[in-house]
Amino acid sequence: MELFGVVIPLWVVFIGIILIVIVAWKLIKFAIKVLIAVIIFFVILIGLDFIGVFSWINENILTHLYG
Repeated sequence: MELFGVVIPLWVVFIGIILIVIVAWKLIKFAIKVLIAVIIFFVILIGLDFIGVFSWINENILTHLYG
């Protein structure tokens, strides 16, 4: 294989492809972990809102501090 006038052995191309696949897989795994963490965070926020924690904070704490 020739690139920019330089002959590149086939084994170098295969090693390059393998390295790219490994780095891409690690990046995808990291992105999936971040996505799961964000989803869990929002599920917790939705649960807290459903049971009325934020309304309680607004009524009891913020009203007495600023009202």
